[in-house]
Amino acid sequence: MAVNEKNILNRFYFVAGGLFVFAILITIQLVRIQFVNGQEYRAMAKEKNIKNFEILANRGNIYADDGSLLATSVPKYEIRFDAVTVSSDNFEKYVGPLSKELGKMFNNSAGSYEQKFRKARNNKNRYMLLVKDLGYSDYIKVKGFPLFKLGPNKGGFITEQKTVREHPIGEMGVRTIGYEHKNEEGHFWGVGLERAYGDLLRGKEGRRLKQKIAKGQWKPLSDDNEIEPQDGYDIISTINVNMQDVAHHALLKQLEFYNAHHGSVVVMEVSTGEVKAISNLTLVANGNYEERYNYAIGESYEPGSTFKVIAFAAALEDKKIDTAKVVETGNGSHIFYGKKIRDSKRGGYGAISAARALEVSSNIGLGMLIDDAYAENPSRFISILEGWNIDQQLGLPIKGEGKPFMPKPKGKNWSKNALPSMAYGYGLTMTPLQTLTFYNAIANEGVMVKPRFIRQIRTLDKEIKVFKADVINPRICSQETIKQLKAVMENVVVRGTGQNLYSENFSMAGKTGTARAEYWMPGWNENKRYVSSFAGFFPADNPKYSCIVIIHQPSIKKGFYGADVAGPVFKRVAQKIYTDAPFIDTIEELEKTEPSIDADFDTYYAMVQMEHKNVPKVTGMAGMDAVSLLENIGLNVIIVGNGKVIKQSLNSGTPYKKGQQIVLTLS
Repeated sequence: MAVNEKNILNRFYFVAGGLFVFAILITIQLVRIQFVNGQEYRAMAKEKNIKNFEILANRGNIYADDGSLLATSVPKYEIRFDAVTVSSDNFEKYVGPLSKELGKMFNNSAGSYEQKFRKARNNKNRYMLLVKDLGYSDYIKVKGFPLFKLGPNKGGFITEQKTVREHPIGEMGVRTIGYEHKNEEGHFWGVGLERAYGDLLRGKEGRRLKQKIAKGQWKPLSDDNEIEPQDGYDIISTINVNMQDVAHHALLKQLEFYNAHHGSVVVMEVSTGEVKAISNLTLVANGNYEERYNYAIGESYEPGSTFKVIAFAAALEDKKIDTAKVVETGNGSHIFYGKKIRDSKRGGYGAISAARALEVSSNIGLGMLIDDAYAENPSRFISILEGWNIDQQLGLPIKGEGKPFMPKPKGKNWSKNALPSMAYGYGLTMTPLQTLTFYNAIANEGVMVKPRFIRQIRTLDKEIKVFKADVINPRICSQETIKQLKAVMENVVVRGTGQNLYSENFSMAGKTGTARAEYWMPGWNENKRYVSSFAGFFPADNPKYSCIVIIHQPSIKKGFYGADVAGPVFKRVAQKIYTDAPFIDTIEELEKTEPSIDADFDTYYAMVQMEHKNVPKVTGMAGMDAVSLLENIGLNVIIVGNGKVIKQSLNSGTPYKKGQQIVLTLS
């Protein structure tokens, strides 16, 4: 018995001793943590629970040439509530008045808001979402409501700001305007002007301290930022909203009629190289056409007959041919070095002048003229093209420019057939904008300018940088050559392949193009694909604008020739611009006013000045004017389509509440 008691006592002493030693070790560790590594661990804890978040600066706006907004940053605010930090006295005192104000503002019952607040209080929710996507003026109102005006600590008021990029003119030219995003590694990526000038547009970000309150949830420690963001610069682009609208809808109409795969149109001001309109549309899965890729800048393709003008210009300037030189095209079929080519006219054109060969777009005629002139020395022909930078990119600020390709003698892509093939636009590739740049040089009396998308960079009323015409080549050829080229290109429309486009009301000059696409692929004869194009300038006698239209894979059941498919888009654009923007201005004309325009402006101005208690009538108004009017009176506007308002979801004359949504259908 005594032995058992002794064993039990020994075990007790052993356990007690072990616990004592363990307690000493814990005490030592606590002392070490507190006094030796305490600062390090506290810093680690703070880093995990308090973090500096980036605040994006307000991105600069992108404007059209007349000051219309193309892209703008709109601040949106998200309001949340910390139900824990508010004292019981303040909560009970203000929850009722706060709920009442919220109910009045957002057209909801005060009871539902109070119930939501009390539920958050009971659940100790420190990050309850109350409302999101508030505009600045509404955010200021909410911030001044009972309880919230006490601030984040006493009032539980939490605000998160984000910036939303909006495009007032909708999808028109959206690919050229582009976008910019930031990935997880902090690198920026995107397309169009937004990316090209991102360093200037994005400004400098600010910083704001936030505290971690739950998994994945961070609460701002105060209303004030640690570092205030600096807004980005604004960009004034060269895009003209009216021309963009005309070009976009003219292209869309033709793509839809011909069930084409994709297409692009570019309008450029001759003397400056300013791109006034650029539209790129592609067929998507739902059967609609959308801007998905900037074909005008990025897509290199075999230009076909539009290249004949460039080949013709080279031989003309080199004095290898003149416009009167006769070429025998025969019966419409000819073999070049074992390869048979044909002209589009059944039976051929027979003996015709060089000028006529270009007017009727004779493949045989151009092939013979160039081959006869340069077969013994093809490098001479290539060197002329190289002097015009035909084999070089334009060096545009917008990323993704397609690389042109031109075969060179002694290169792996060269053969005897390369020379005549190039004469009628095969065996080499160019982008639409690269082709247009050469045509624009003809219109510009031989001065080749780089296409330009930006006029200036500014902040508020201060100019930061102004962009001028960038001359690539001060003279591509003699004035005599330019004069002859212009005359032949005008005759293309008057009596050549583009004669269906001729108008007595205004003059145009250009060249049609019809090229086989993917003809090397098996089964092409069973599924023929073409690229239809038209490039030129207007008015023919005093060019102000150049334009190129490219339409890929139109339905051959409806047509595929450039004059029929792409030509009408060019004519519609030229006709509309010519009508809307007269090219001969006088002092007397500047003082004249259009009564209908004045009447529209007076009506709009009167409506803006009125105090509206009911929904105004905006049908018939320009979409941008309607949006401005409705948003200024507090409505949330949703736009469908482009152009003028043909329908409004809220009937005119009916009462409305601020923040209420209205849908405008434009056409």
